Amino acid sequence: MTTAARPTFDPARGKASQAPTRIYSSRDLASHTKLKFRQTGQTTHDELNRVDLRAQLKKAEQDHYEKVNKVAKIGAGLSNSFKDDNDNDADQDQQQQEAAETSTETPLERKRRLLKEAERLDKDDSDDSDASKDSDDSDSDSDSDDEDDTAELLRELEKIKRERAEEKERQERIQREEEERAREAQAAAGNPLLDMPEAAASGAPKDFSVKRRWDEDVIFKNQARGMDDKPKKRFINDTLRSDFHRKFMNKYVQ
Repeated sequence: MTTAARPTFDPARGKASQAPTRIYSSRDLASHTKLKFRQTGQTTHDELNRVDLRAQLKKAEQDHYEKVNKVAKIGAGLSNSFKDDNDNDADQDQQQQEAAETSTETPLERKRRLLKEAERLDKDDSDDSDASKDSDDSDSDSDSDDEDDTAELLRELEKIKRERAEEKERQERIQREEEERAREAQAAAGNPLLDMPEAAASGAPKDFSVKRRWDEDVIFKNQARGMDDKPKKRFINDTLRSDFHRKFMNKYVQ
């Protein structure tokens, strides 16, 4: 193939060219011709070797735990102070109210107030005793009810188990009967002598002929019958009647 049509980008030069010239594009020139190294303060290798990372990690963990504990202590102190202030305020209000009532009441009113408090305390004690008795009675009733419910559930469970066992036994018996009938039918169909009484009762003639195969009526059947796969070798002292000559003529001439 000729190369005359190819453009000459780089023309041939002689061996003795004294002043070779070549034009370069500014985009082909190398921009970075020197390697840049890390300066001091830019995590150089020596600086990293001097840093104790384990100490920094421990210090950061300690600062974190101190901050968390400080916040927790401040929160607990505030909650306790609020609670104490509320309790003190409530006690002071109650004391002031009692003092005001006692300062203005007469001896007769004071006596009545003490009697009412005593009656209220007795009533509270009686209510507590009644409630305990009621709770005992209700506990005993609930225990008896629970026992009755448990016995009823156990009886129901036994009934369900018994029904399931009976149903399972019935299903197994039905399955065994079906298998026995299928086995008997198969044996009768496979043996024509056992099937003769049924055929005689039905009146249909009994056919003892063997069933034909599905490929009995195909066109190309037994095409290779009578042909030996490996015919015996024989020697005939006649080239025209030899097996090779016959095969050659049958293949290429006829």
